Amino acid sequence: MAENGRVAPRRTAAHDMFDADVASRALGIELVSAGDGAAVARMRVTAAMLNGHAIGHGGFVFLLADTAFALACNSHGPATVAAGGEISFLRPVREGDLLTARATERTRYGRSGIYDVTVSRGDEVVAEFRGRSRTLARGVEG
Repeated sequence: MAENGRVAPRRTAAHDMFDADVASRALGIELVSAGDGAAVARMRVTAAMLNGHAIGHGGFVFLLADTAFALACNSHGPATVAAGGEISFLRPVREGDLLTARATERTRYGRSGIYDVTVSRGDEVVAEFRGRSRTLARGVEG
């Protein structure tokens, strides 16, 4: 139990992976939750993330979605990497927006999996991402 009498969140392999994820943490991405094939991550859009149109660069939105995807597919335990991913940008994001990415496992089969990630600003969906994962064979390094 946590100090306040509430049950502490269960720590997963995704938490360990995120602790070592220098890129995501350097951009201010926060791990909100991860477990059982699902994850939530969030990020505040900063001025350094804007493109030449003064809106959020899509690469940063993709990175947030990809991080949530990685957290979800690594929540089961074996090291899992992306085999591919695609994103649809539905609305522009702006400096100061707090984006939340919610990843959900759609299916796992053999060493492969499919995950959907919805990126939102409050109740407004700004992007949809689909990622394909591959669990690494034991003893394989990349």
